[in-house]
Amino acid sequence: MLSDAEKAHYHDKGYVFPEYRLPESTLQAIRDDHSRLLERHPEFRDNCPDLLTFDSGFLNYARNDAILDMVEQLIGPDIALWNMSFFAKPALNGKRTPWHQDGAYWPIRPLATCTVWIAVDDATPENGCMRFIPGSHKSKDLAKHDLKKDPSLTLSQELSPGTFDETEAVDVALEAGQISLHDVYLFHGSEANTSPKPRRGMTLRLMPTTSHYDRELARKAAEERGDYDQSVRSLFLLRGTDRCGENDFRVRGLT
Repeated sequence: MLSDAEKAHYHDKGYVFPEYRLPESTLQAIRDDHSRLLERHPEFRDNCPDLLTFDSGFLNYARNDAILDMVEQLIGPDIALWNMSFFAKPALNGKRTPWHQDGAYWPIRPLATCTVWIAVDDATPENGCMRFIPGSHKSKDLAKHDLKKDPSLTLSQELSPGTFDETEAVDVALEAGQISLHDVYLFHGSEANTSPKPRRGMTLRLMPTTSHYDRELARKAAEERGDYDQSVRSLFLLRGTDRCGENDFRVRGLT
């Protein structure tokens, strides 16, 4: 469980690094599953935006009671998993992730999600660990993002210049097995990996069920930006009940 100090840090800074670590056996299983995924889908070398569409077995890693207990302390007892993704920065030429807010991409209203980021390898400044701007979530607003179709980037939107002061950034340096939790409005990004060591990370996207995963909004966003169509994602009720009454908890698009 998170301590009172850790909960306060999350709400004040927008993130927390809990005193928790996945066992090595679980980490190795994730690595093995990711390797098998890449054998079938080499196009996900840098980023798989929706693991569960391509391999529903990854859902087992979301059913982690220790992690869900911590998330429940932050967003409440009614929790839906609406996405799992994998950000893999291969050694020597891993792509940069532009500065952004997660909420700029997501069809959730009201906008609310706690992201669990699991370090599958050691994440360091040398191999492109995440970087956070502390407290940038507090306004609960989405800042202006510029659309960038740049193949050297993992994402298609970037915070507009002058939105924040990058000198305030903190490195999310984690050892393999450690996790970070961050808010949907937090400014964050990561540099390219030019080191000889890979930097893989797997995410769980967990929202309170007082929010609605809006598939029509997702379809419109995909048409406007030419991005991945998030309307086909699976939605799983992991704890509690659907408080908004509009979420469709069913499996979509699994092969």
